Amino acid sequence: MAILWLAALGGGMYGGMAAAEDVPNPVPLPRPRPPLWLEPRSFLEAAGPGFDSAAVTAEPSDCRKRLAAIATIAPMPRLIGPGACGGGDMVELDAVKLASGGAVGLNPKPLLRCEMAESLAGWIRDEATPRLAKAGASLRRVETYDDFECRGRNRVLGAKLSEHGKGNAVDVRAFTLADNRVIGLTDIGVPKELRASIRESACARFTTVLGPGSDGYHDSHIHLDLAARRNGHRICQWDVREPPPPAEVVPLPPPRPAIVAVKDGRKL
Repeated sequence: MAILWLAALGGGMYGGMAAAEDVPNPVPLPRPRPPLWLEPRSFLEAAGPGFDSAAVTAEPSDCRKRLAAIATIAPMPRLIGPGACGGGDMVELDAVKLASGGAVGLNPKPLLRCEMAESLAGWIRDEATPRLAKAGASLRRVETYDDFECRGRNRVLGAKLSEHGKGNAVDVRAFTLADNRVIGLTDIGVPKELRASIRESACARFTTVLGPGSDGYHDSHIHLDLAARRNGHRICQWDVREPPPPAEVVPLPPPRPAIVAVKDGRKL
């Protein structure tokens, strides 16, 4: 499949969008969603001592009520996994409602804890979409890479439980525009000013932002989460890289003078 790269911007804040060209697609495909343990039919069948039946109710949480005002969601049953994996008040985030009346889809639709889904929807609606509009682009869909998954950090055996295992993290690969162009968030072909603006907004919204230059595991996508740390510590590690400088032009040697045969003082 070909990806339509974002060309140089001209006009407006970033100068508007120029025509794109077909190039091989560098954006990785999303990971397959692992099997999930859903809430059992009977509370007595619930796995683990931490299962609280009182916390499971058909009444939407305050978070879900707020989220429903700005997004289209599908409530999920409590997810149960090994150890601390899983959680309650989980939702599938289908689309984000824009103030203009339109909507931005997500592909695949991430399965997240409600608070994380609310932050992601707010970021898409209030930060990413206006920044792209300022650059002359209309956001149609957010391409995700990973959401809820019971695993250790970076899939390292024996590592601490990832925020993905709590439904508290999402990985984002790219933005698809209304004209089907695709902006890869780690693509050095996308204007640096736009990527830097997106980075600034993400680091202000989420407590963890990991991308190129962070740990070697996030060079092709951006990791976002709401991990709680002591003293409100935040991590923002995303190098907005520039294209390599063009190769230096090496001048060609001057042409060799022609060899002319001479006989009796005359050129032949």
